[in-house]
Amino acid sequence: MGRWTGWVRWGALGAAVVVLVVFLVAQRQSIDVSYGRSPSSSGTVEEGSAGELSDATVPSVDEMTAMVAADPVVRLPGSIAHWDEGLVRNAIGDADVRILVAPPGLDKDERGRVRDVDNAQLRVLGTEVTGSIYQAAADDLPSWRAQFATGDVTSLLVTLIAGIRDQDTPEDVDLFRWRPPTEAETAAIATDLRATGVHIADGATLTDIPKSAGPAFPDGGALYAAFPQQTFGEPVPEYGPTLAALFPGKPIVVIYGSWIEYHGPNAADFTDVVGASFYGQAADRISTYDYPQANVLHAYLNRVTDVRYAGLFERPLPYLPLDPLRVALPALPWLFAGCVVVFLALSARSLLGPRRGVRSTGPPARLAGLTALAIEMSGLTDEKSDPALTRGITKLRAAGDALEQNLPDGHVGKLLDDAEAELDDTAWTLGRNDYRPFTYLRGRLA
Repeated sequence: MGRWTGWVRWGALGAAVVVLVVFLVAQRQSIDVSYGRSPSSSGTVEEGSAGELSDATVPSVDEMTAMVAADPVVRLPGSIAHWDEGLVRNAIGDADVRILVAPPGLDKDERGRVRDVDNAQLRVLGTEVTGSIYQAAADDLPSWRAQFATGDVTSLLVTLIAGIRDQDTPEDVDLFRWRPPTEAETAAIATDLRATGVHIADGATLTDIPKSAGPAFPDGGALYAAFPQQTFGEPVPEYGPTLAALFPGKPIVVIYGSWIEYHGPNAADFTDVVGASFYGQAADRISTYDYPQANVLHAYLNRVTDVRYAGLFERPLPYLPLDPLRVALPALPWLFAGCVVVFLALSARSLLGPRRGVRSTGPPARLAGLTALAIEMSGLTDEKSDPALTRGITKLRAAGDALEQNLPDGHVGKLLDDAEAELDDTAWTLGRNDYRPFTYLRGRLA
């Protein structure tokens, strides 16, 4: 067996192992319902690193306890939550339910002090409503819109009061109302949108459009209008449909406080899917913290990107670069099988050895035939086949010496077998099947 054959044999085995490992590593048990890997950025961040903490502070626990004891409703400076006092009073009835309202954006220690005020049955942190072991949370788009656009927590308070009093859960209270914007309001916004694509009203905290707008609307042209939290109890100007009519075919993003709406292409379905999935996940944090509008918009646009990459609503799918592994994966099992076949074939050749010459002849006849074969091949060999031929000739000389010394036939036969294997490897390297010992000796000794 020549060295080059050994290299091919073990190389084939090594390649088979590598292919098998690559194939198995690629077989991840996962579910992917996306047409592509969304580039939206997401992940947890350390508290305070995203601008969600405000400058507001709260008094000590003893001070707040005294304030709540003196007044059934205590509103700390910076609070943004509002409710219909008549509806909440009727829900409370003759019970002694006291409410402590704190601003959003408090850090962990300040939130802890608010929750340590034991004589407050209801606590409102930003627009998060908790009490006793309960927490009331919105679960649909109208409720989130009222909560984040106007700070309305009426429905949350009424629901939580019913829970504290062991009463049936009441129907949601929707006090939010739209109104058509005036021509003057619309004209001022449209002027900014035509000039820069962005309108930022007085009181809005949006300063710039985040980079996530690029993947969300890759065709560009999206228009943005940002407004502060709207006044509770008053109708809110509905800018979205009006702007969509003024800028047909353009994506329109309107922000009221922490509430974001989309208008434009595919708005009927797209708005509900994005809004429900975004606020269903982010509402808890938005209600408690004081995120700038740019941060909320950034997260919302990431969700738009996620939905777009899901291939919904016949939106154009994003370009996916070629993945060589995914393209080659179907061929890996066949490549593995081929490498195994090569290894087994060469292993069988190594184990069985070359087909022996005509064994009915004695050692002298085999020695003569193999010597003649070696002489004929000596004029054809090159640097690749010379080593095997040289080893074969050496074995033939040793076999001749053994015959002259009348050594046992078994010893001579072993030397001749070794010589025949080396000459067979030489013929294999030369690509001359007619010089393989089995073929050559059969023709010579027949």
